[in-house]
Amino acid sequence: MQIGVETAKAVDQRRVFVIDDDEITRAALQFMLHDEIETHELTTPEEAYEKGVGWLKPHVVLLGVTFLKQRGTGLIGELTEKFPGVRVLIVCAKPDEATAVDGLKAGAHGALVKPLTLEAVRKKVDTILGRGGASPLIQLSVL
Repeated sequence: MQIGVETAKAVDQRRVFVIDDDEITRAALQFMLHDEIETHELTTPEEAYEKGVGWLKPHVVLLGVTFLKQRGTGLIGELTEKFPGVRVLIVCAKPDEATAVDGLKAGAHGALVKPLTLEAVRKKVDTILGRGGASPLIQLSVL
C-alpha cells in the first residue's frame, strides 16, 4: 500500500477493466488505479467477456476510443448487456472527442481525455463508483 491510498477504497471489492489496444495506455491506467481498486488490463472486449464471468464482473470499464471507431457505438450496448450495471468511461485524445460524444449518446457514462493524470483518473473513477472525490464525468471540449 502506498502513501496517500485510502484503505477503505482499496478493500471495497470493486473492479475496473481497462480495455484498450494500446499497451502503454493500459499499463498507465492500471498503474494509476491498482492501489485503490482491483484493476485488470485487457486487450479486447472479447477478452473482457471471457474474464468477466461469475464474481469477476467489472463495475467500471475504461474503454479505448479505438474500439468505438472500429466497431461503432453499438459496443457500448454490448458491454452493458454482458455486464449489467457496468459504468463505461471512454478513454480518448482530443482529436477523438467527437467519437467519444457519440459513445456518450449511445450510453457511455463519461470520458477520460488524454493526457491522463493520476488525480484526474482516480477522481473520475471514484465519481462513477459513487465514492468520495467528485469530478465532472464529461470534460470534452466539443460539448
